Amino acid sequence: MTAEQLLTADLPTVGESRSEATGAVEIIRSSWAVVEPQTENVGRHFYATLFSRAPETRDLFPVNMEVQRSRLLRALVHVVQMVDQPDDLVPFLEQLGRDHRKFGVLAEHYDAVGVALLSAVGEYAGAAWTPEVEKVWHDAYTVVAKAMRTAAQAERGPASWLGRVVGHRRVGWDLAVITVQTSEPIPYRAGQYLSVETPQRPRLWRYLSPANAPRPDGTLEFHVRAVNDGWVSRAIVAHSRIGDTWRIGPPMGRMSIDKDSPRELLMVAGGTGMAPLKALLEDLAAQPKRPRTQVFVGGRTWEDLYDFGSLRKLSYSNNWLDVIPVVESDDDETGAERGTLADVVTRYGAWADHDVLVCGSPSMIRATVSRMLVAGTPLDRIRYDPFTMD
Repeated sequence: MTAEQLLTADLPTVGESRSEATGAVEIIRSSWAVVEPQTENVGRHFYATLFSRAPETRDLFPVNMEVQRSRLLRALVHVVQMVDQPDDLVPFLEQLGRDHRKFGVLAEHYDAVGVALLSAVGEYAGAAWTPEVEKVWHDAYTVVAKAMRTAAQAERGPASWLGRVVGHRRVGWDLAVITVQTSEPIPYRAGQYLSVETPQRPRLWRYLSPANAPRPDGTLEFHVRAVNDGWVSRAIVAHSRIGDTWRIGPPMGRMSIDKDSPRELLMVAGGTGMAPLKALLEDLAAQPKRPRTQVFVGGRTWEDLYDFGSLRKLSYSNNWLDVIPVVESDDDETGAERGTLADVVTRYGAWADHDVLVCGSPSMIRATVSRMLVAGTPLDRIRYDPFTMD
């Protein structure tokens, strides 16, 4: 049985069942709202319970738990809250289950995590933690764990790959382009992302999108911006060195181009979100059939469009491609469109007859997709990765 069959078997089916699933999610969300103001304490309780029930799991986490403390808990709650959306959730859970093999996660660890999750939420939910609420949380987590566990057990490929840093180029004070040569080609698709572990931050993983389509030599180009409180990203930008060995997890994400679609294509990228879209364009350029493609690349200032030159060069040699720069402020009069990506893209129209890909920060994706829906873009034409685990 596949993870999808497991999940849909445990979820109610269409009609009355969908209503029940939605009701369960509302129970989860309302009970979590009671707990959320105490997230730090909930996180401490969660890990204390987990390490008590399964002491061997302590070695799966970094020595310093301050960064990690609420990360897994937030991710678990987020996933459980999406249990009524199997079309988006199932592929993500399958990928997540395969990805967790790199940690050495065993089947019994899922049970320990479930106990810790319910114990932590129940402890701080107080009177809101009724038997009905506990059952809903238990059932939802059981669905999630089954899907992940089944996908992991069915996977026969490597749990992770090794890669050697062969290039490190600072583009700005907070941005670097890193080239990694892997021990063997990783079977990812253009537009997907990979988790990486670096020697500067052992056991702290960061998700990065290759900025190139798969190559025979296995090289990967990553665009990394140092973010506030980003232990891994700041270490990569400032301290990565040629010769460093990275560990790289299995590919994740659903960003892709429907090559059988008759429609033209719109891509919207913010910041380092241009990396996966650049990989998709590279892959598209090698195809015999290429749709007319419009790309909007945005940032706060012109300096944020750090790789615009390569995209413009690509457009010069491919008449099916147009690239438009967008900045929120342009004191240098660069000729870029002014405004946010959401403003500028919808200013150009509703794009109702296009397939749309959106990539960037979660806030940028939310703002752009929301504005496009209001402008008239059909939701089923818009693709973006709805989950991030960072």
